[in-house]
Amino acid sequence: MLALIVAVAHHRVIGKDNSLIWHLPNDLKFFKEKTTGHVIIMGRKTFESLPFLLPNREHWVITTNKGFNAPEGVRVFSSPEAVVEAAKEMDIAYVIGGAQIYEAFLPYVDVMHITEVDHEFEGDAHFPEFDASAFNTTSVVEGTVDDKNKYPHRFVTYERKGNN
Repeated sequence: MLALIVAVAHHRVIGKDNSLIWHLPNDLKFFKEKTTGHVIIMGRKTFESLPFLLPNREHWVITTNKGFNAPEGVRVFSSPEAVVEAAKEMDIAYVIGGAQIYEAFLPYVDVMHITEVDHEFEGDAHFPEFDASAFNTTSVVEGTVDDKNKYPHRFVTYERKGNN
């Protein structure tokens, strides 16, 4: 099964200059809880923006850059379709970005975990629009706002209709 995980602010902003814009420890914890022990799928730029290989996760990178030299243990794919085929045998694999990768995988994902950040940020990367009528909202959990998590946020889970 393919899932997608993303944090999205107003106007579908997800990042700027290949970086996260906001700091929400609640969301980082949510991301870690969901993805640990699973495959994470990303584009090359997202991979290169990581400070290190994320522990206890298998990294799959999609790139058309033939010269991309991936570290040991990182699987490289040349297309989303190749990833979809490889992921068919898995319990769950998570698409983690960036914007082009989210757009390419929207037709394939069964579940979307979207942290909705209730704040306006200036950004250059946006989550693609999607047909909400193709999904059921199965969970909405309000995030706690405190000294470390200063932006209101909620964790919303969408499941594609027709999936059982």
